[in-house]
Amino acid sequence: MRAILIGSRELAPDIRHFEFYAEGAEKFPYAPGQFVSLSSMLGEKKITRAYSIVEGTGADNRFAICLNRVEDGLYSPHLFDLKPGEGVDMKGPIGTFVLRNPLKDSIMVATGTGVAPMLPMLKLALAQGGGQQFTLIFGVRYERNLLYREEFEQLAAAHPNFRFLPTVTRPEPGWPGLAGRVQPPLLEIIGDRRDLDVYVCGLKEMVDGVREQLKELGFDRKQIIHEKYD
Repeated sequence: MRAILIGSRELAPDIRHFEFYAEGAEKFPYAPGQFVSLSSMLGEKKITRAYSIVEGTGADNRFAICLNRVEDGLYSPHLFDLKPGEGVDMKGPIGTFVLRNPLKDSIMVATGTGVAPMLPMLKLALAQGGGQQFTLIFGVRYERNLLYREEFEQLAAAHPNFRFLPTVTRPEPGWPGLAGRVQPPLLEIIGDRRDLDVYVCGLKEMVDGVREQLKELGFDRKQIIHEKYD
């Protein structure tokens, strides 16, 4: 299959939202939380990278991802230089980072572009209307890096059972929200509860750290659904 670029838009400095069309696919069997594997021959080497899907539809084979441009990276500059109509090879959707069934009260923890799969997962969970409580703790360095902030705020306004808790490690004067890393609010929200599912996505260091803390608290590994990247 080929992923053909439809268009892109800036989300934050050096972070873009890309919309693609899956060419050559009869259907796009996508479950919120999954990712696609994109690859290209760059020079004499084939480079492959995985990106979480932030939007996907089975009807017209369109999907979207978001990624940050790594200046010395092997692949992200290539994607940033793509023009509409150009494409890359693709496989997917792939992955088991999806909502558990049955749904339980859940906390979602994300940093950076690790928030991408959380948006479609939350949309699906909240649309089912089961009454479960959901909280998203989203950690970034600067307020301007709060990706999809408007979408999450709209979900929180429309659904009383969803809380959006962004936290910023380098807040500027006037920032009204949480400051610091994602772990303190996570532990505060958990409190004495051990009946929650926790979904974690972001850089390896954060994901591994949160998993260890949850295990120390007595969470079963099946309650910790995670996806990490370097």
